[in-house]
Amino acid sequence: MTARKTSDVFGISTSIKSDSYVDRGQLDSSLVRLLERDIHLALRGESKAGKSWLRQKIISNPIIVQCRHKSRLEDLYMQALSEIGISFVVEKTTDTTISGKMKGKGEMGWSFIAKAEAALEGGAERSWSESTNPAGKDVNDLRFIAEVIKKSGRRLVIEDFHYLSVAVRKKVAFDLKAFWEYHLYVIVIGIWSQGNMLLSLNPDLSGRLEEHRISWTKEDLRAVVEKGCFSLKIEFSQEIMNTLVNNSYGNVGILQALTLKTLDEMKIYETPNSAALLSDVVKCTDAIMLYAEQLEPLYLKFAKDVAAGIRRRRDSTGIYAHTMAVILQVDDESLYRGLEVDQIFEMAHVRQKRIQKSNLKSVLEKIEELQVDEDGRGLVFSYNPAAEVVTVIDKQILLFRKYQTISWPWDELIRQSEENNS
Repeated sequence: MTARKTSDVFGISTSIKSDSYVDRGQLDSSLVRLLERDIHLALRGESKAGKSWLRQKIISNPIIVQCRHKSRLEDLYMQALSEIGISFVVEKTTDTTISGKMKGKGEMGWSFIAKAEAALEGGAERSWSESTNPAGKDVNDLRFIAEVIKKSGRRLVIEDFHYLSVAVRKKVAFDLKAFWEYHLYVIVIGIWSQGNMLLSLNPDLSGRLEEHRISWTKEDLRAVVEKGCFSLKIEFSQEIMNTLVNNSYGNVGILQALTLKTLDEMKIYETPNSAALLSDVVKCTDAIMLYAEQLEPLYLKFAKDVAAGIRRRRDSTGIYAHTMAVILQVDDESLYRGLEVDQIFEMAHVRQKRIQKSNLKSVLEKIEELQVDEDGRGLVFSYNPAAEVVTVIDKQILLFRKYQTISWPWDELIRQSEENNS
């Protein structure tokens, strides 16, 4: 039998590693059935929870729209149209709207426009070209957009929905109702703690959308390791298995990375010549500590970006800094299940009596802005104003703080604030 590389079986990857892919609870087949129905589908789960692998498994050749922190609604539709060979020529923009005309970037793009036009007008398909732009078909014409996407034969997927502002999320939720009426069914993927968030944004989606949470039990995670080990003809001791699973914080991406690191530390890079039982837990712990150490630049940048954002906001109580200090000091379990505003206020108020709950809520609503970079990426913590809960989006930070000790910059900001107000 041909030896398999460990990196082909384990590790974080943009493509599915079939030898360690687990269909937990037959979720894949359940979602495939839902895709055959006339409903939208929402998939929520934390960063590295396997949402992208799951999407690849159940949907072939989708139109993928990637959300960014400052994306407008029109940006999403222009991305989608661009994926099927249709460009958008901007004619006028304002603070709230953008208008222009669609045009094909090639024969295929013009073909989709022509087919959509014929379907909506009930006439024969005409041959559209750049000189015969269909009048009035702009990025705000949802019915035409829906028809064009349907004619492409591909499924629209909106990825990283959590990066959108609350206002844009609400607009998407209302457009989803319109798309449903036009028989275009969309898949929305992202990270949010509140169950059925889209329905809360637009109750009219009831019966028109089904949401599924992507989560992993310890048994699921063990199944991932066991399946991958079987393909490599190796076996981990129970102690190593427990160490890997417990340090993964219920996250399959972290588990994949730690398992590969452990094998690297044991100098196992491919299928061994004979079946092997691996029991050196010290090597496993060393691998986990090394992985945590390699995360340091990521979270130092996170801390630096947040601190820079805090410095740009003047407040006499140092409320931003105290809020970050509270969030980073609470136990894993609290961040794991979600930290409520009342809990944050109770701890922050002890630290600084001038902090008020109303001000705290205002700060939390802006906390995502402090974290994202110029490309609108990099969220570690997210705040859900409807549920009034802070959740950890990137659970790697829990692993990082367990094994690494750094001085968070907001501690110094708090000291400076107290000196200025003494």
